[in-house]
Amino acid sequence: MNQQFSITTALCLPVPDVEALIQGRTIAALPKMFIRPGQRFALYPADSSASIKAWAKCELCQILDETKPLDILSKLTIWTPKVLKEVLQKQQYLFLAYLRVYQLPQLQEISVNPNIQEKLGKFVSLPNSITVTEASPVINDRTFAQRKHQLEKLEPSLHPELEELQSAIASLTISQPAAKQLDDDIKVFLGWSSDKPTNPLDLDLPWIQKIAEVGNSSDGHTFEKLVRRGLLKLGFTGSSLNPDATGGAGGMDFYTEQPYPIVGECKATKTEKVTDGTPAQLLKIGMNHLGKFQYDNSIKLIIAAGELNFYASRTATENQMNVISPETLQKLVEMQAHYKNSINLLELKECLQQAPFGLAEDKINTYIDKVEESIRLRSHIVQLVKNYLENSGIESAGVESLHGAYFGSHPPQPIKTPEMHEILIELSSPLTGYLGRIKGSGGNSDRFYFLRNLLIN
Repeated sequence: MNQQFSITTALCLPVPDVEALIQGRTIAALPKMFIRPGQRFALYPADSSASIKAWAKCELCQILDETKPLDILSKLTIWTPKVLKEVLQKQQYLFLAYLRVYQLPQLQEISVNPNIQEKLGKFVSLPNSITVTEASPVINDRTFAQRKHQLEKLEPSLHPELEELQSAIASLTISQPAAKQLDDDIKVFLGWSSDKPTNPLDLDLPWIQKIAEVGNSSDGHTFEKLVRRGLLKLGFTGSSLNPDATGGAGGMDFYTEQPYPIVGECKATKTEKVTDGTPAQLLKIGMNHLGKFQYDNSIKLIIAAGELNFYASRTATENQMNVISPETLQKLVEMQAHYKNSINLLELKECLQQAPFGLAEDKINTYIDKVEESIRLRSHIVQLVKNYLENSGIESAGVESLHGAYFGSHPPQPIKTPEMHEILIELSSPLTGYLGRIKGSGGNSDRFYFLRNLLIN
């Protein structure tokens, strides 16, 4: 059970500084006096709202002068070199307080201090004491220790470009969900926020989960639109993939242009079998609109509910058409929604180009199973890194050590050291951000540390 503390004072700071501490963008403050390590206090934003969202415990306080490299200090904090120089000119020293910040379970409204601007960087008494616990740290223990060490040693940031990107998109997060998701992912990767307990739900899931239902109905127009949206979600592009249109160019239901051409037909049906008319229509319209050369070099795909009759199956097979159900398309798109970029379109292309043709359910489902195995393996490795570091009491580990631990962890499949190294690098890229990487001088000298879980839905 978390121990409770009673807080009677607050450190008054500029609003941007308080927000940066609460968001995990910084672990430091610039008070106007030395703060004793271990001291606890609320964070009081110097504005008219007087809402307290968090409290902090001082872990360290340094006294710095002009001999310190202000450019590096600036990159590791939220202050520009100009601001740091101005503080030095006024005070001769910088009091740099390392703060471990904890969120309050609910806002604490207090009366506004009329002399609040005069109190900037100083302590003020709270009208009423606040009872707090250490239940909700903004940054987890390991990440805080790493960032504290980096700031103490004034080691340059490992990812300055990502920090600039986060700063650039910060203003978009309120109105654009996609920007907020990217912002959250970058913060987790940079260690600016704690590990997420669950994978965030993709906002497209409601319509994705209707693909099979609508495909097994008589609503052909809506099914066609959902198929196009699904192809866009998978990463295909093309002028005829507009999900709001009905009937593609030349009568084609859909045609993808990048990363490779797919010409296709949709067939929603409630009860009847799929007749020879569906593949025959794809052949006729595709040839007429694209011409023989372009049609022959396109993958042919039919997405249809219901069983194919004998003639439809023969026509599709002899003309190298792939026929899949709405359920299988939905599985592909759901996989992409739950695990971003998990569907490799070039691997999917190889699958679609290979026999058997006609009913292609089995080969597509085999590919989906392969993707799921790949995700399970990566989830296992992320958990392995987390457990290994916690049990060892170290901050990062090399490839050889992790590979040795892998075989004692009931692994889902055997892998060799080079393959594990490749997966560790993949999981530590800025686009995934499940692990962190300290780049070595070559070979297996890289070291890795845990950032966030890869949860399996």
